[in-house]
Amino acid sequence: MNITENALVADIAANIPASVRIFQRHGIDFCCGGRRSLAVVCGDSGLQVNDLRDEIEAAAAGELVDDRDWMRAPLHELTAHIVSAYHEPLREELPRLESMAARVAEVHGQKDPEVLPRIQEIVGELSIELNQHMRKEEAVLFPLIGAIEGGGSPQMPIEAPIVVMLREHDHAGELLAEARSLTGDYRPPAWACATMRALYQGLAELESTMHVHVHLENNVLFPRALTLAGV
Repeated sequence: MNITENALVADIAANIPASVRIFQRHGIDFCCGGRRSLAVVCGDSGLQVNDLRDEIEAAAAGELVDDRDWMRAPLHELTAHIVSAYHEPLREELPRLESMAARVAEVHGQKDPEVLPRIQEIVGELSIELNQHMRKEEAVLFPLIGAIEGGGSPQMPIEAPIVVMLREHDHAGELLAEARSLTGDYRPPAWACATMRALYQGLAELESTMHVHVHLENNVLFPRALTLAGV
């Protein structure tokens, strides 16, 4: 892919997997907010287009074998990867974050009443919504995509569940953005206990992982599936 200043961040991330690490390093949204040009995001971030392009090209030149080209891999392999690399770890991590958030709010809530109770609410909401979201993808959307890829007739049009998934991705992103804002980029205060520090670190890692997870669906899986379905 030729990286120009007019290239969309989402397209760069989809076609050059190594660019994801560069965008994350600079705090550039390449998933839900990825429909912006390189020039625009550089302007917003105070970066030079040529410098960011050089970083992306250098990362791509030394790309790891694990950075699979999901724009060309079979869709059933991509959905299987999403389940194993993102859904299954999320199902393990969310209860851990819920437990820590509840403990921190109980013990330290009076020290930071504007932040810690709301963080507990956010984590609880994320846990409920993401678990429901993943079940819907695995029970409905991913089998539909598999049927289309296999040349069969899906049980329903694929557009409707994709619209729902996109909306739910946006809401999860809004919750995580609120958590980042409330915690000052997940920086615990000096008085924070070990559990609070682990909670903030876990939330930071969750947000970083979710960016890649949502990018693979919004910018790679869904557009490819819609194209295959002739939409």
